[in-house]
Amino acid sequence: MKKYLLALVVLLALILAACGDNGADDEAVEADAEATETESSDATESESSETASDWEPEEAIEFIAPAGAGGGWDTTARMAAQVFSEEGIIDQPIGVVNMEGGGGAEAWAHVAGFEGNPYKIFVSSPPIIFVPLNGQSEYGHEDFTPLANIIADYAAFAVRADAKWDSITELFEDMKEDPESITVVGASSPGSMDHMQFVQIAKAAGVDITKIRYVSAQDGGGMTQLLNGSVDVYSTGVAETVEQVRAGNIKVLGITSEERLEGEVLEDFPTVKEQGIDETFVNWRGFFGPPNMPPEAVAYYETKFKELSDSDAFAEIRSQFGWDEFYMNSEEYSKFLDEQKEVLAELMDELGLGN
Repeated sequence: MKKYLLALVVLLALILAACGDNGADDEAVEADAEATETESSDATESESSETASDWEPEEAIEFIAPAGAGGGWDTTARMAAQVFSEEGIIDQPIGVVNMEGGGGAEAWAHVAGFEGNPYKIFVSSPPIIFVPLNGQSEYGHEDFTPLANIIADYAAFAVRADAKWDSITELFEDMKEDPESITVVGASSPGSMDHMQFVQIAKAAGVDITKIRYVSAQDGGGMTQLLNGSVDVYSTGVAETVEQVRAGNIKVLGITSEERLEGEVLEDFPTVKEQGIDETFVNWRGFFGPPNMPPEAVAYYETKFKELSDSDAFAEIRSQFGWDEFYMNSEEYSKFLDEQKEVLAELMDELGLGN
């Protein structure tokens, strides 16, 4: 009997030991599976990251300037394409195409038809917010892929050299008394760039912006109208005033940058802020792709535009045109655009120009 009990105890001990071993084996198998899964996940992430960073264009790239030759969009696109090529930042050829119409709307409608295409890129600025808000385009910044912002340009408010005003505050004092007695001209349509940059500063100065007389010279004749006395004030970009100031034909009453710009002639332009008007206006300028551009292409262009922005060659161009460095990557740019839309929509509603 004792022998039987002893055999039974031994048998039970063996069974328990076997169960314990199986539990340990199961734990080991589970640990191995988890490790394999983690390694697989890490490998997938690494492969995805490598794919994104390794993507490169395999054909020519097209930069679209949504306006005629010589303006801010055209100059920005051509200067960027030039530096990309000359500095070897992008190996593929880059062509620049001008596509006029609708304050940019024609070009935006064109690019919207190339969904996912990583070779159609356009340059834009605040009108991609203004124009849809005033109902002149069905496409806005949300309909495209922001790639990167690269520069900040600024507005300049110019008058004839023999005008009675010598400062922006003198001009606005007269406009506060009788805003309709002074005519402002710009190259953009009412509710777009040149109009709204003047309105934003005038509002900060206490002018009744609903009574400002603004005329549009979309044929590029704004400077001519200023010089022949047809209008009183020209709202434009800083770079567009330099040659006429140098020639002694006009004077710039104020620019909308935070601080004075550097460079010959530019350094003499007073800011509106230093004249007691606590407001600025930034004409940011950057690049967009079609809707749903592949993430790996977005990552590629972000990197290349950062290289462009950091290059000495592009720094010289910024200095030449009175631009400031203002790089934002795709995510930063997208957030910035949403914030800008809120501010500008409120201003346009006040003018009764909102859609």
